[in-house]
Amino acid sequence: MYKNSRSTVLLPLVVAAAVALGIFLGQFLGRSSAESDIKGILRSLALPQNKVSQTLSLIETQYVDSVAIDSLVERALPVIVSELDPHSVYIPASEMAEINEPLDGEFDGIGVVFNMATDTVIVLNVIPSGPSDKAGVVAGDRIVRINDSLVVGQQITQREIMRRLRGKRGSEVRLGLERRGIDELVEVTVVRDKIPIRSLTAALMLTGDIAFVKLDQFARTSHTELLEALSTLRTQGMRKLILDLRGNSGGFLDQAIAIANEFLPADKLIVYTEDRNHQRIEQYSDGTGSAADLDLAVLVDEGSASSSEILAGALQDNDRGTIIGRRSFGKGLVQQQIPYADGSALRLTVARYYTPTGRSIQKPYTSGDAESYDADIWNRYQHNEFFSADSIRFDDALRRTTPGGKVVYGGGGIMPDIFVPLDTTDLTKYYLEVSGRNILYRYTIEYADAHRKALNAVRTTADLRALLDADRGLVDDFIRYAARKGVAPRYGDIARSRQLMEAQLKAYIGRNTSLEDSGYFLSIYPEDEVIVRAIGELEHPTIPTVKAAEAVAEGEPAEEQPAEEEPAEEAPHD
Repeated sequence: MYKNSRSTVLLPLVVAAAVALGIFLGQFLGRSSAESDIKGILRSLALPQNKVSQTLSLIETQYVDSVAIDSLVERALPVIVSELDPHSVYIPASEMAEINEPLDGEFDGIGVVFNMATDTVIVLNVIPSGPSDKAGVVAGDRIVRINDSLVVGQQITQREIMRRLRGKRGSEVRLGLERRGIDELVEVTVVRDKIPIRSLTAALMLTGDIAFVKLDQFARTSHTELLEALSTLRTQGMRKLILDLRGNSGGFLDQAIAIANEFLPADKLIVYTEDRNHQRIEQYSDGTGSAADLDLAVLVDEGSASSSEILAGALQDNDRGTIIGRRSFGKGLVQQQIPYADGSALRLTVARYYTPTGRSIQKPYTSGDAESYDADIWNRYQHNEFFSADSIRFDDALRRTTPGGKVVYGGGGIMPDIFVPLDTTDLTKYYLEVSGRNILYRYTIEYADAHRKALNAVRTTADLRALLDADRGLVDDFIRYAARKGVAPRYGDIARSRQLMEAQLKAYIGRNTSLEDSGYFLSIYPEDEVIVRAIGELEHPTIPTVKAAEAVAEGEPAEEQPAEEEPAEEAPHD
């Protein structure tokens, strides 16, 4: 039940005092003046500030039935906020932990990566030195029981399994495990602890001097994670870097700024924001960046948003590196999270951000029309934008020029320097069926089971490459497996999709090792046209870099700019 606030209790006393004051003043200032003053005071004090609070007050005091005002407010607030812009949102207290968890960089759990490709919980990886590792859980184990509850064959959702495995730090959970080669259940007790969530999911060398880093979001630890990865990659010979921001929907603004700083020389504008009062806050590089010497390619697509676009825009507008891929999402609004006393929060848009050349890359929206805004990506696909740069139109009034002479546009995402269309060449009917029915992925789970000892021994990308290259019958074995699962071979399709299927199989198998996503990208990158194009650009540049841009400023010629994915199944961490 809604409780009276202090202001509600005091209001009658204040009004009474105001009336008494009015009568007293009336004796000195005259009747008409006193009555006018009293009416004004009563209007300002007695009436609620707006219709919303007035309506709630009337419902609470006069509605025929008792109403839980708090519940009413919980349902009304999301509707009110949805009328502002597509990114302002009300977050109920019950959802705060789940929403903040990926950005906070940690949670309390048991430290395993699992999958439920069937109705069985399969442990794909165990976090080294984590709670499950210490308790004796190993990759390949099947979780049959959680405490006293059977979880095999029960049609329990993956979300529910996560809820049961997670819990307060220091609490215990008992697991009954089915382990290959052992007839009875293996019983272990795991003491839950802090589990880090890595926002940088892959870091590996692709060629002799070109490294690849995949950043999935901008969490509190992203900058630190990147510095650690770059330090390790330098010891392996890195001189050039591919930074993959595809599918990265954003996160903390300060992390994007800190990462941009690592790649820029001193005194370069990174981003600026403007609030409703046109107060402008600018962020500049300080010259301490550890990666300003690296040749750089940044990958973006329609899933790259917010902080990803801040980073890509800062590098593009400063002629630092080359942006490659497809047009980014187009989110140029800054949200501030404002907490309420009950643990809920309002994520409110408080400013717009602009790239160094003054671009707002926020795509157009109509307040209250979330459906059209959400349909924008689908509309791009229908209008052929994923396949042709010529299908993309920009307002010439939003045209800007970088110091190096590159033409860039605002008003709807970051347009890459090099556009790479979506490649569907090898997506035959056979491939779409075995992948769409999850047969391809399930095969790799069974393969990992059969080769668990060898996969657990993998520690480096060289180990993984040697192991996978030794299995020359992988694709043919999979074709037989798919036939047993009801997909008959189509040999014309198989010939066309064979290279893609082999890469996909090896990639999923690689993810079943301690290398996780680094093992995945080691095998899949030759089939990823965007990564292949980035490697080519770093080896034989066609787009002026920051050094070439400086040469342009001094009057020297620069090179002309030419005109111009694969599905992955996520495994949750617990």
